[in-house]
Amino acid sequence: MITLRDISDQDLVSLLREGNKDAYTEIYNRYKWLLHAHAYKKLGDRDAANDLVQELFTSLWTRRGDIVLISTLSAYLYTAVRNRVLNMMEHKQVESKYIDSLAAYTSNYVAGTDHLVREKQLMAIIETEIAALPPKMREVFELSRKSHLSHKEIAEQLNISEETVKKQVKNALKVLRVRLGLVLYIFLLVKF
Repeated sequence: MITLRDISDQDLVSLLREGNKDAYTEIYNRYKWLLHAHAYKKLGDRDAANDLVQELFTSLWTRRGDIVLISTLSAYLYTAVRNRVLNMMEHKQVESKYIDSLAAYTSNYVAGTDHLVREKQLMAIIETEIAALPPKMREVFELSRKSHLSHKEIAEQLNISEETVKKQVKNALKVLRVRLGLVLYIFLLVKF
């Protein structure tokens, strides 16, 4: 009996175009680790590589009817990973330039009394959002950002793994970015 594991990539793609979920699963199982390894080698960040591969496979499913293979499925997928890595790197460069220009602007700026008041208000908002984090996440975040401890030092102090510390800090930053993004926008909109 022939299973999906035994059929060629070309046949899997044909089945995928027809909406066959089992063919999609077989493609995912054949290539997810190879693509993840390829993305990780380029990015040096396992979480980013994992996100990139997940987004690629989500896109593969949603755009399955539009897939045109010029050569092989593996070449198609590797090219898609390469393009996403390049887009990600380009985005990081733009983000870095923006942060650098913002830092240069703020270092050359002399704050007046009004701006000092706004800065205190903003710090109070940030402190409120930090206080709203789950207790363990808040503790790890504060040790990292306020006490300036390394992940290793935090892990030793709290008796948890460095990976847990890294994940807690990353999750705290995600939560704060979402919560403070809108707050900062409204704050700037109202004050200027």
